[in-house]
Amino acid sequence: MLGDNFVYFFTVQGFFVGIIFGVLKSFDAEGLLTYTFFITIFFYLFSHIVVAFYFRTISAKAYFFPKDAHELELDLFVKEISKREKLIDSVCKITNAAVKINSQKMPGQES
Repeated sequence: MLGDNFVYFFTVQGFFVGIIFGVLKSFDAEGLLTYTFFITIFFYLFSHIVVAFYFRTISAKAYFFPKDAHELELDLFVKEISKREKLIDSVCKITNAAVKINSQKMPGQES
């Protein structure tokens, strides 16, 4: 269903609901017209909100996603992270070796 048709249909439904509610709740013509007017306006505005959200989600699904470019970029990130992990591992080995050397007692050294 097109958006305009939905708005028209929902507005007419609001008009009839407004007339029924106005007949049941009001005791004069002014009350009938007031209830009918406000309920019809509410249905009209609500239908526009629903159509706006519907078309927003439809257009979001049609959005082009450059998958190949993102995959290349993510591969680059993985390579960079691997390089940094190797660098950090080598620094940890050097640090552990330095700590081990420093913790050994040197000949002639007193504790």
